[in-house]
Amino acid sequence: MVEAILQHMTSALSEGENVKISGFGTFLLRDKGERIGRNPKTGVEVPITPRRVMTFRASQMLKDRISES
Repeated sequence: MVEAILQHMTSALSEGENVKISGFGTFLLRDKGERIGRNPKTGVEVPITPRRVMTFRASQMLKDRISES
């Protein structure tokens, strides 16, 4: 059952859809543009390619339960 749910979530995210689990939180996709980064060791500037990242935003219910503990 858990594997089936995770497979469905993975499929939805790979198709560009956000996934919301009521009472738990939302997995969001965000496109980040190209930017210039810096190697902290050498100080050399390096271009960082554009990419899509996944973020998680906890629901208020989850936040409240965590703060109760």
